[in-house]
Amino acid sequence: MTFKDSSAQFQFVDVALIQPDPGHPRKGVDAASVKSLANSIGKMGVIQPLVVRPADAAGRYTVIAGERRRQAAILAGEKSVPVVIRACAPDETLEVQVFENIGLGVRAPLEPREMANAIQAIAERFATPEEAAQHFGRAPTWLSQATAAANLSEKVTALLDSGKISSTSTAVQIEKLAKKNEAKAESLIGHIEQLPEGEKVSRKVVASALSQETSRRKKNEETTATAGGDTDVPPWEELPAVAPTAPALAAPRARVNPGKVKLVAEILGLSDGDEEEILERLIDEFLALKRA
Repeated sequence: MTFKDSSAQFQFVDVALIQPDPGHPRKGVDAASVKSLANSIGKMGVIQPLVVRPADAAGRYTVIAGERRRQAAILAGEKSVPVVIRACAPDETLEVQVFENIGLGVRAPLEPREMANAIQAIAERFATPEEAAQHFGRAPTWLSQATAAANLSEKVTALLDSGKISSTSTAVQIEKLAKKNEAKAESLIGHIEQLPEGEKVSRKVVASALSQETSRRKKNEETTATAGGDTDVPPWEELPAVAPTAPALAAPRARVNPGKVKLVAEILGLSDGDEEEILERLIDEFLALKRA
């Protein structure tokens, strides 16, 4: 009988009776991701049952799918976990594991704004952002970043919905620019609104505008500190052209393993796997830990 045709039995099983599959293609599980999952299990329990197969007549089971959940449940101190018991021949187990990890529609992440709205709704149950962040097992800076997409302005939301902004993370960058220089952000939004149907502003254009403003403010602060008083604000800087231009030649940058980028994005609650945003979030998390 194949896995597809086998009957399924649901029950709670002592986690000590469940053993890992030595033939599983995943040879290592990231400790940070297990710790994050353990925090979730400590709050809510194991949400999605493990899929296991009988291992022997003594009532032991072998994991088919859910090894991370097994390890995290043990770390969280769970005594038993929900499982779905399926008969599966050893030579078919590998195929099941590969298809389960490929996904193919088994799981689809929430759209970033949906996730941000959900996290914000939960956070509002707590008295302070610090308490809410602690509930998620994260730093307060993570909470601020994770809910940023839930607080977009009407104009930016409209541009994101129309497809003229490339991604939710780019929309959040525009909101950051608005906090630093509202007039410059409004000018950029005006440029985006005038884009022809079907065209969108790239993240690089928005990041460039934000970087210029950050550099300008930093330079002003340094000048003020040196002069010991207020100084005139530098002339208005031109916004970068919305239409992409040919990139300048630069030394090639070494690429990070895409699998690692995806894993870090999942741990941080990011869905688009943008390396710049991941780096920014990691820096925030590191600084929060050092200041704690």
